[in-house]
Amino acid sequence: MKHCALSITGKVQRIGFRFSAMQVAYKYNIKGFVKNENSHVYIEAEGEEDTLNEFISWCRKGPLGSRVDNVDLKEGTLKHYKSFDIL
Repeated sequence: MKHCALSITGKVQRIGFRFSAMQVAYKYNIKGFVKNENSHVYIEAEGEEDTLNEFISWCRKGPLGSRVDNVDLKEGTLKHYKSFDIL
């Protein structure tokens, strides 16, 4: 299991990014949360390394209508989230 924090900038707000991220997180059994912060989307995600990498790859593209300019990725300590939520 791995923990990652992602700050995603670009056209990522008001286009359904958080809801789409939640759907993809469920698909890959990723736990954590997603929220809007000022001019970016912030995600904390935990999962098995291979599925977490798939989720991160999706975050680099985003949903239809988004434009991801940058993903700042930091690994961290597991927090043992039980679900994936929109905050």
